[in-house]
Amino acid sequence: MFAPPAWREQPMMLWGAALGVPLAGWCLLGFGRTALYLGQHRVADGWDEARQDDLISQTRQGRRSQQILGVSLYTALRTPGSPPTGQLEALLDGNASLEAQPASQGELPLRHSRLPGDRKDPELALLRVLLQVLEDLRQTLEPLPDATPLALLLEVDSGLPDSTLQRVWRKAWSECGIRQSTVSVEGHGLAAVDQWLDQRINDQALLMVVAAQFAPEQAEGTAEAAVGLLFGNRLTQTTLAPIAYLHRPEQERTPTGADLLYAAHQALDWVPLPAPSIEQVWRVGIDAQRRVDLATVSADVPLPAKPKQGLCDLDDWLGNPGKASPWLAIAAATQTIERGAGAQFIFSGGDVAAGLWSTVLMPVSPLSKQV
Repeated sequence: MFAPPAWREQPMMLWGAALGVPLAGWCLLGFGRTALYLGQHRVADGWDEARQDDLISQTRQGRRSQQILGVSLYTALRTPGSPPTGQLEALLDGNASLEAQPASQGELPLRHSRLPGDRKDPELALLRVLLQVLEDLRQTLEPLPDATPLALLLEVDSGLPDSTLQRVWRKAWSECGIRQSTVSVEGHGLAAVDQWLDQRINDQALLMVVAAQFAPEQAEGTAEAAVGLLFGNRLTQTTLAPIAYLHRPEQERTPTGADLLYAAHQALDWVPLPAPSIEQVWRVGIDAQRRVDLATVSADVPLPAKPKQGLCDLDDWLGNPGKASPWLAIAAATQTIERGAGAQFIFSGGDVAAGLWSTVLMPVSPLSKQV
């Protein structure tokens, strides 16, 4: 239409300009749109890769575990000087030691389990049981150099004054003969283990846990117990052979059946392990009001839920061990694995105000033992 007269006489030039210019423009726009799409696609792929890498990193972090190197456990079912095998057999067979104990003059007997031994001097009795625990751990630590760092988590629940507890602990440590020095760990319970797995998995230090409930103020329905555990990092500890592996514990966010079910599934996923592979379930330190939630979760997962058929309820056999609850169950489950059992699952409490924890213990594979 707007071409000069000379173009009208040359159809090839006319149609070349009429069609070629728009086609070149459309090609240019198409190339720009394609370049924009490819750039956006590459950015999206980059975000997907970064998300996948982060997911893998978070999953690997969640699936961290600790070696259990040493264990010591004393309850009312173990007499002084006896091996731990009889105590474990009694626990697995459901032999209850929760019974009425004499109280002070003028008071009714209290139903609880008590560590054996003379109680004329409670301070001396506590010292004696702490020395027994530390002696067991000393034997485990014997092959390690003196410079091996130890991180100590000490949890003692007692009606004795704090000054007395501190004095007894200092005396027990000075007499136990452990050559390695310790540094205290902040936190309490399985939250300290969870934090350790996040922040100190590459640490050269071993984590030592000493927990006890002794002469509690409110003794009704409680259990006296003393526990010692020694944990090592799988990436740094190669001297001592592990007994079992403690995988990351998972705590329910709110005290509801739905959150407890989620925590149980997540604890199994951290291994990862299907629920039918669990041979033994331990319950300890759990308020009676949560029994319905536990029964529902055990049926939904599913997990063993019958006494003497894969379920060991330490609250029924011994009483509530208070702060020592998770450590008592871990110690008993470890000793069960040590004698050839398979995977163990633990529901533990200890603090009524806090949520319940779900934890999985795994035996050491034959390949790991050879390495």
